[in-house]
Amino acid sequence: MKLTYQLGALALALFTAGLVHAETIRVAIGTQDTTINCATGGVLIRELKLLEKYLPRDGKYKDVQYDIQWKNFTSGAPLTNEMVADKLDIGSMADFPGSLNGAAFDKAGKKSLFITVLSGSTQGSGNGIVVPKESPIQSITELHGKTISVPFASTAHGMLLRALKANGIDPDKDVTIITQAPEVAGPALQANKIDAHADFVPFAELFPYRGFARKIFDGSQAKTPTFHGSLVNAEFAKKYPEVVTAFLRAAIEADRLFAAEPEKYSDLIEKTTGIEAEVAYLFHGPLGLQTRDFSWKPEYRQALKTSIETLRFLKRTDADLDVASFVDDRYIRAAFKQAGLVYEAQLKDYDKLPLNAKDVLTGKPITDFRRLGQVWIEGEPKVRHYATLESAVADARRIEAGGKRIRVIYAQDYGSGIKLLARQAWFAQDGKGQLAAFLLKDSAAAWAKANRAKVVDYAGIQPAAKLASN
Repeated sequence: MKLTYQLGALALALFTAGLVHAETIRVAIGTQDTTINCATGGVLIRELKLLEKYLPRDGKYKDVQYDIQWKNFTSGAPLTNEMVADKLDIGSMADFPGSLNGAAFDKAGKKSLFITVLSGSTQGSGNGIVVPKESPIQSITELHGKTISVPFASTAHGMLLRALKANGIDPDKDVTIITQAPEVAGPALQANKIDAHADFVPFAELFPYRGFARKIFDGSQAKTPTFHGSLVNAEFAKKYPEVVTAFLRAAIEADRLFAAEPEKYSDLIEKTTGIEAEVAYLFHGPLGLQTRDFSWKPEYRQALKTSIETLRFLKRTDADLDVASFVDDRYIRAAFKQAGLVYEAQLKDYDKLPLNAKDVLTGKPITDFRRLGQVWIEGEPKVRHYATLESAVADARRIEAGGKRIRVIYAQDYGSGIKLLARQAWFAQDGKGQLAAFLLKDSAAAWAKANRAKVVDYAGIQPAAKLASN
């Protein structure tokens, strides 16, 4: 009896000792929920509890307890501050604030690593310039002498400087540039206190969608790559590389889920962040403004290099970061391998999320997307696809006449291919009612002149736009 008691006490002591000495690993992640480019590195992982699915639980992690912490930010700077202060281990942000993250770590005698791209555009879509809805300004060339606001030291700031110079406008002499965060710029646009505002994802589309601004410039016109991605404290990555890879596995899973059901997860983004689902789909649905791409394409490496150079020019940093060592693709390559994906193949793939759809009216496969129209109807889980814009517009009018609400109508810019909010676009309409959509009025006018068409806005589309027949 005494021996049994002693053995039991010993077992209890050993068990208790194991509990006392079991390691607890904090995984503290900073997100930017309203910056929807970061969704696959933040809000979707958090809301769907994907990180818990992939965290290692064998080998040296067999008895580990995980303390998963999430904290949301409206911009990259305060997120960086908490990473440098060791309050966060991983964070997601754009190329410009990401460069400042690396510089801040360097100044503190530490190091951060840019471990993946989450979403971006090798041509620059995502950043944009808007003006008040009733402004007479139609293009960037008309901003001479005007006041433009932009979040300073952001990826949109860099785009604005390059775009102005490319259009013959000296940013230091010909315009007044002031700093404004998007939450300040929105009311300023509504009150006509600024002539224009430049911003990053999703505000150059969100403000027009909400009805108080018009987009006059898309970042793709500057042809300068831009992206959002995730960074990690290098010490954390060195100590727990498998945890970093698990985070990236979760991000890849979030991307797969979104690609399969973009409407469903756009609605989830709206429910969680307040950014309308219609705008999330505009960016990340099929043929969207940006691609969710986890590979370090040369264009994204160059975007990071450009951001560092621009920030030095703006005297926002004196750090001389080496992109080759700042970017570390070991972890995303490991995550790809574990997920059964081929990283090198993704490096070569520049395609947007494809659209494999049939015309909702004719049942025929859609193969030419230049005149594609898409309609999202309140109460319907899926976006409807139309081979022609005139069919989409006519069907939308029929649906509205029947008492249903149209959430949004999409078009593709006939020249550039970027996705547009149809109600804010310009159109060239020929005598047969055929439509071609454009972001810029000048682009629509040039196409109309060459094709015997006329320029109209959405309200001016004539009833000749009719349904396709079966």
